[in-house]
Amino acid sequence: MAILTTTARLEAVQTAIAAAEAGQSFTLDGVTFTRANVGTLYEQERYLEARLAKENGNRPFMKTVNFSGLGYL
Repeated sequence: MAILTTTARLEAVQTAIAAAEAGQSFTLDGVTFTRANVGTLYEQERYLEARLAKENGNRPFMKTVNFSGLGYL
C-alpha cells in the first residue's frame, strides 16, 4: 500500500464525502462509508485540512479581543 500525501488523502476523503452524500457507498482504506456515517468523513476532512495548513506553514485564524475598560476583570 502506498503512503499518500496529506493532499491526496484529503482529496480521497472529499471524494468519499461526495459519494456518501449522493447516497452511494465508498470504500477508503478497506472501510466502506455510506450516508449514515458521513460524519466520520467530515471529522477526517477537518483533521486533514488542519494538518495540510500546518504543513504549509499556515496558522489558524485567531483574533485578539481586549476587554480592558469594559468593566470585566
